[in-house]
Amino acid sequence: MKELFDFNFDSFVTPKIVKIVYVLITIGLGILYLIIVISSFMSGETALGFLSMIIIGPLVVLIYLALARMGLESLVATIRTAENTGELVRLSGGTAPGNTPPAPGGYPGGPSFGGPVDPQAPPANPYQTPPQA
Repeated sequence: MKELFDFNFDSFVTPKIVKIVYVLITIGLGILYLIIVISSFMSGETALGFLSMIIIGPLVVLIYLALARMGLESLVATIRTAENTGELVRLSGGTAPGNTPPAPGGYPGGPSFGGPVDPQAPPANPYQTPPQA
């Protein structure tokens, strides 16, 4: 849990706690299902109770569980992409983003591509239409 107090954000905490969050969401949805079924039976409508127990309750729970799962998977995939990108940069001999000094002739906080200080003009666009006279 020391990652929670890492104010430099050197490591990601989400992949470590995503299982706990998913279990809590599943438990919460189970409780929601029970509340839906109990409240429908307490309304005095037996048909509504059975309808919510068999169709409405499970449908609501499955939709929200699928949405929660997709959201958590998206977070984990994004973080794994960032980790893999950082590892590729490290393996290629570079430094991770945020740790690079400004390039000669560059400005602090701006992109540093390690190119020449006085770059040449970019090549002409071959798809550009010539000006009409």
